[in-house]
Amino acid sequence: MSKEKRQIEKKDLMSADSYAESRKLIRKDLVEFKKNRRIALGPYATFYFESFETMVAQIQEMLHIEKGGDEQLKDELAAYNPLVPNGKELTATLMFEIDNPLSRGAFLGKVGGIEKKIFMKINNQEVKAVPEADVDRTSAEGKASSVQFIHFKFNDDQINKFKLGNTSIELGIDHKEYTHTTKLTEDNVKSLSADFI
Repeated sequence: MSKEKRQIEKKDLMSADSYAESRKLIRKDLVEFKKNRRIALGPYATFYFESFETMVAQIQEMLHIEKGGDEQLKDELAAYNPLVPNGKELTATLMFEIDNPLSRGAFLGKVGGIEKKIFMKINNQEVKAVPEADVDRTSAEGKASSVQFIHFKFNDDQINKFKLGNTSIELGIDHKEYTHTTKLTEDNVKSLSADFI
């Protein structure tokens, strides 16, 4: 993939037949690729850091399942292209994963606005996450969505420090009902550094 390529177009996708043929192997490779891009934070939150590759895979899979052709493709590109990192940011799908529907509802009802309380620290310099602007992720009643799309936008100095590999990088949420931080591993940092131009 060329480093300048930041938006997915139809030509980046395999034909439906080719994808169906290679799907098993593609999904196996993707699991391996995503392994270092998945970061759990506390008991319920998991960040899945997205990339050009993960978004291509997501679009291919949606087209494979729903078989909506070019009409569907337009919608999928509009939905997923904003999550392709632009070269100076990291993007993530944050999921609150709680199996029990009652517990999930109770938890989400307490953490409204959590999407504005997410941060990364690069050597103690805080970078606040910016929620994807497509839809409001907290309802008028103050209930958070179980899926959030977020961006971490960095300046050149922060990107250089991130890519050094010997920098302390933390991911955290600082909400009164959910406060957790975790340090990124070397493998996390290496995988995510590839998203910067």
